[in-house]
Amino acid sequence: MSLSTLVVIAYDDRFKAEEMRLKLLRMQKEYLVDLEDAVVAVKDEQGKITLHQAVNLAALGAMGGGFWGCLMGLIFMNPLLGTVMGAAAGAVSGALRDVGIDDEFMRELAGGLPLQSSALFVLVRKVAPDRVLDEVRGTGGKILKTNLSHENEATLQAALSAAMR
Repeated sequence: MSLSTLVVIAYDDRFKAEEMRLKLLRMQKEYLVDLEDAVVAVKDEQGKITLHQAVNLAALGAMGGGFWGCLMGLIFMNPLLGTVMGAAAGAVSGALRDVGIDDEFMRELAGGLPLQSSALFVLVRKVAPDRVLDEVRGTGGKILKTNLSHENEATLQAALSAAMR
């Protein structure tokens, strides 16, 4: 069993973390990185923290529940009722299930951000380090928390802080 790597990067701009998440998602499609979770936390002008999850668990649960409910409804001759009940049950179970990075941990860490800023919380299973470092080079940001080795953390921070070419 391999452990996932956690990296939390803070940005002075409230949109930069989302931009970086989109870049990581593109890299995932190119098989350069395997993301387990990628969440953007934004601290607005009033100090309110908003978490932008990559996956809406309630919606996924509703879809799955709707399918199974429809199937059960067909079996018992009431597909509409089965679909409605299944979707409701799926939405509730999806909303209650939290996967990836703990929401309370993210809110607590994002609480220390300045107003109008953002943070990217990433949980990575696998990565092609050289290729990913090239992609994030010069994008800014400061590592707030990670379980990388000190050497790898310094390499990533140097790449983030490098001057744009």
